[in-house]
Amino acid sequence: MPSSGTFWKTLLLRNIVHSRINSISRAVEMKELTLGYSPCPNDTFIFYALSQGLIDLPFKLNILLADVEMLNQQLRQGALDISKLSTGTVLQIIDRYWLLRSGGAMGRGCGPLIVAKRPVKLEDLRDASIAVPGLSTTAHLLLRLNGIHRGPCIPMQFDRIMPAVSSGRADAGVIIHEGRFTFHSYGLQMVLDLGKWWEQETGLPLPLGAIAIRRDLGFETAELVETKIRESLLYSRAYPDKSQPYIRQHAQEMEPEVIRRHIETFVNEFSIDAGAEGENAMKCLLRAASSLDNLPFPGDSLFWSGPKGI
Repeated sequence: MPSSGTFWKTLLLRNIVHSRINSISRAVEMKELTLGYSPCPNDTFIFYALSQGLIDLPFKLNILLADVEMLNQQLRQGALDISKLSTGTVLQIIDRYWLLRSGGAMGRGCGPLIVAKRPVKLEDLRDASIAVPGLSTTAHLLLRLNGIHRGPCIPMQFDRIMPAVSSGRADAGVIIHEGRFTFHSYGLQMVLDLGKWWEQETGLPLPLGAIAIRRDLGFETAELVETKIRESLLYSRAYPDKSQPYIRQHAQEMEPEVIRRHIETFVNEFSIDAGAEGENAMKCLLRAASSLDNLPFPGDSLFWSGPKGI
């Protein structure tokens, strides 16, 4: 993607002067909305400008930073107005929430990895214990869709998985986020790239997560929030140095190079706008999840869209 600050500043300005969004901002009158996202660098990069009040909003944001599995749980309880969530949770909440087309995590070469202490094939781990970053995560969904593993899955916070595998408390683990850059430092070997497996199966990018918004907030609020998240991302692209202290503050002592690679991997054109390909990718994974768990598939009502296709 282009790296020029001038390019991103121009794109940001075009987004801000969108006359329809300006009129919607005047129409939407609320005191406060809750917004949840993770402390991972891709999320703090995207939401930096919104969190610091650098993007104009007609309401206050009450922000919760939490591990994505906690956010998944909060959404299942209907406790958040807007939040990041795992694709693996979407079918459980989609009757009350829409998905937005900005702010999500989707792409190629960014999927979960299965790792173990020794070089083995997944078939060798068919009955083994595998640590996963939550039972509602996309990582666990992909492991189940792959179908080879039949043993127990041990849910734990994502940053505890590599130490658990390294110490022998789990035979293997499904790692996410910056784990794909650091697992070698724990003496671990990659068994399977689940993202690459899914891409080869479907030919589509992997939708790891998205932003959900309560349906009862209405079309105008959904459109406004989608646009403002896009503005926030473009702000960080246009002024990358400004967001760095906020990102580092929440990055759990992550090395600067790992932070840089994390953002480059998980923030891309699909984060700005999922587009037709991104929507198809999300629908494809959710159809597979629907068949796996015998849950209803929402079809065309998955993403927010306004009256008459606005």
